[in-house]
Amino acid sequence: MADSGIPATTAVLLAAGAGTRLGRGPKALLPFRGHTLVEVLADVLRDGGCREVVVVLGAAADSVRAGTDLGRHTVVENAAWSTGMGSSFKLGLSRARDGDHVLVALVDQPGLTPETVTRLLGAHRPGRVTAAAYRDDAGELRRGHPLLLDSSLRAEAAESAAGDAGARHFLQAHPGLIDLVDCTNSAGGSQSGGEDIDTADQLHLLG
Repeated sequence: MADSGIPATTAVLLAAGAGTRLGRGPKALLPFRGHTLVEVLADVLRDGGCREVVVVLGAAADSVRAGTDLGRHTVVENAAWSTGMGSSFKLGLSRARDGDHVLVALVDQPGLTPETVTRLLGAHRPGRVTAAAYRDDAGELRRGHPLLLDSSLRAEAAESAAGDAGARHFLQAHPGLIDLVDCTNSAGGSQSGGEDIDTADQLHLLG
């Protein structure tokens, strides 16, 4: 990776939730582009330049494993997934390759593209946090996911995770470390690319 100018980065794909609000089981298993959402997004992270993807499962992990082909990636199970995203965030960071930066992505963001991943990797500066951002209807840039944590920040970010908060407490404590990268419509689609799926009226994002 160093020869290409892209930092050595492990991606962590958080896919442990039960999808309770959506009411269709784990979002990881939602059908998408002829596969499942977790399969497509894990491949997107690899195709965008991450050298390894750690997929964190939790709710119905056996069903997700049985219904997907994640053989290209490292799959780990968070037994404490019901305590909130923080435990999955910690587990994912602990399983990322030593010394790598870590790109944290969410499984319910179908608009994520390899172009967005490549853009974040290319924009990263040492010792910083590089965050995808998307323009809202008023044209203002809003921070979203994925989030690229410098290798030097991994331990502190993991330590701050608790309950439903992954990196949130760490980012609130260090706002000056965050570089926003405009990833709006990075694939040229009609959506901004940053939308996630929480409720049934957002299933249209799956196309």
